Amino acid sequence: MSRTHPTIIQGGMGVAVSSWQLANAVARSGQLGVVSGTALDGVVARVLQDGDPGGHVRRAIAHFPVPEIAERVLAAYFLPGGRAEGQPYRPHPTLTISPSRAAIELSLVGNFVDVWLAKEGHDGVVGINFLQKIQTATLSATLGAMLAGVDYVLMGAGIPKEMPRVLTEFAAGRPGRLTIEVESQTRTHTAVLDPVTYLGDAVHQLRRPEFIAIISLHVLGGYLARDPEIRPDGFVVEGPVAGGHSAPPRGKLTLDENGEPIYSPKDEADIEKMVALGLPFWLAGAWSTPKKVAAAVRAGAQGVQCGTIFALAAESGLTDEIRGQLLDELRAGTLTVKNDALASPTGFPFKVARLAGTLSEPEVYAARDRICDLGYLRQPAETAEGKVVYRCASEPVHMFERKGGDVQQTDGRKCLCNALFANIGMPQRRKGGYVEEPAVTLGSDLAGAHGLQAEHPDGWTGAQAVSWLLRDVAAPA
Repeated sequence: MSRTHPTIIQGGMGVAVSSWQLANAVARSGQLGVVSGTALDGVVARVLQDGDPGGHVRRAIAHFPVPEIAERVLAAYFLPGGRAEGQPYRPHPTLTISPSRAAIELSLVGNFVDVWLAKEGHDGVVGINFLQKIQTATLSATLGAMLAGVDYVLMGAGIPKEMPRVLTEFAAGRPGRLTIEVESQTRTHTAVLDPVTYLGDAVHQLRRPEFIAIISLHVLGGYLARDPEIRPDGFVVEGPVAGGHSAPPRGKLTLDENGEPIYSPKDEADIEKMVALGLPFWLAGAWSTPKKVAAAVRAGAQGVQCGTIFALAAESGLTDEIRGQLLDELRAGTLTVKNDALASPTGFPFKVARLAGTLSEPEVYAARDRICDLGYLRQPAETAEGKVVYRCASEPVHMFERKGGDVQQTDGRKCLCNALFANIGMPQRRKGGYVEEPAVTLGSDLAGAHGLQAEHPDGWTGAQAVSWLLRDVAAPA
């Protein structure tokens, strides 16, 4: 696919924080709007159970090219008028190495819906962001996004060397295969998805999106670029202060007095070496101001990827209450973000905004009973008998230990899956009345957010953020 690449990539954040509304607004502004591809099966299931306010999900589902699948998803989850007061969300099937048909169909529809809505009404470009760590969801999520005509696929939190081949195979209507990382494995585990099985003649609608690998170091960029089989179409190069999951420091992990990983200059990518690779790349992490965008372009980058300023934009999926809290603290100069080495069960450091009433407060975290019922961040592992189990360091300790996990790995781990749904106003309600609390992620660098707030004190839109970022550099035609 040949195109002029955008200067600005709006980052794919959280569970539906990078909403279709936000991606649509950024794409209409001529830049790359990105939806978060994390847990979109659960998002569409919960929106339907809430009655689908505005009818957006049902409008998109009406265009799903396999009506039988669309009808099954609607029959399973849509509640006219929404759930009764206090009624918990219905569980949905989890995606495993060999998932059920119901799990695959929900994932196909969920990813199709968000990309379709993000692309609705304009001819701009839309991407979807996946995490390498959530491997069992990758094939069905990718296929659903491609069915909606996604233009870019971005992936980080690991080394996504098999994604270029997956995209090529799906675009040709052939089965996609992905090697699944399984702890203590004695054999290779492979997930396979044949698009013809689910889409039939609709496979002819598939076209290959461009693939952008999210990396932290030029060394990894060089490794991926050398081999045509694993070479991406471009890179996002994230520095240590970028939001969400970030790469741990090179070498032995050392923490400061606040429990945050200590990074050094060797954790920064060499921009000149990225230029020498000859592939387009974008810089991320502390590049969200007009001056930094212009500096990135002068240095040879295609542009920048920005997260925090878009997470705070009016169209992001954060609840109005949470966004209001964040903007108030930003205005007061009291907003801080901790790079928590323990919070995520993935083992990757995870940025957590310190916000009252969220899991960032020790007493709020301590009041929550450990439970793992969404399972997106579970890690497959082989038992001594060769059976594959799925465990999460945030699940009940006795369950994690029974599955062969090291109990020390459970210390300080937060249930990000449930917290990220709470961020967007879809918290699960438990027996006894407990409601899941949020845990908000932002980047550690807030210069861009402060700069935008100075010009838009009452908040800003995605389009206003784009216009501000491009102030010192001309956008491509």
